[in-house]
Amino acid sequence: MQEKKPETATKNPKKANLLDHHSIKHILDESVSEIVTSRGYVEDVRMSNIRLVMGTIIIIIALLAQFYKKKFPENRNFLIGCIVLYIVFNGLLQLIIYTKEKNAILFTYPPAGSFTSTGLVVSSKLPRFSDMYTLSIASADPKSISANQPVQFTKSVTQWFTKDGVLAEGLFWKDVEALVEEYAREPKKSK
Repeated sequence: MQEKKPETATKNPKKANLLDHHSIKHILDESVSEIVTSRGYVEDVRMSNIRLVMGTIIIIIALLAQFYKKKFPENRNFLIGCIVLYIVFNGLLQLIIYTKEKNAILFTYPPAGSFTSTGLVVSSKLPRFSDMYTLSIASADPKSISANQPVQFTKSVTQWFTKDGVLAEGLFWKDVEALVEEYAREPKKSK
């Protein structure tokens, strides 16, 4: 499979505010998503869709409570029910985010034509007041027989940004591709 290199690197360089770690992490995460999807992995948006549906249900519950036809003393039981449902659905949404997503920036399906039956979960960390960026690639289904061992690297973001805050995409691209290759050739775990 021939890899695509970013053509936008020379036309429109990605620039971050070096004093804002959220800006740096956002640009790096966005680039990681581009690199992994260019390698034939298709993004799996099911988790995002579940979160959107849960959020929509929460909003509908809040709107029903706000615009119910009866005034307060008469609709007390209805409001209590709406409040309970609001709390339950918000709790479920937070539980899904905490248990399933964690630090994930990308979920993928397996690449077309591959023998693996599991996609990837790509996650990243950039702690506050630190320049060390950790990128991890793991199987979307770690219990699958075709799942490889997770791989990760931790490097300083100063390697990938100029003093003006421009991302050196070529260097970052090589590091991420090397990590994807390491995951792909990692021997299967023994059961």
